[in-house]
Amino acid sequence: MENTTAPARTATPVVLWVVLAVSAAVNAGGSVTGLDFTLRMIAGGIALAATAGLITYYVRRRQQR
Repeated sequence: MENTTAPARTATPVVLWVVLAVSAAVNAGGSVTGLDFTLRMIAGGIALAATAGLITYYVRRRQQR
């Protein structure tokens, strides 16, 4: 018997966590390795966007319950 009330599982949070980890590592390690300031700010923006995406995903998922 299928459970039709269970929320569908997607790969969205996994992808967002990976993007967040990579972009945060680039942003944090960029100053040590001498990475250009512009590239570090782009990585920081991507990290902020991934964080916002994760918050949005979990809030929407919580409201569906």
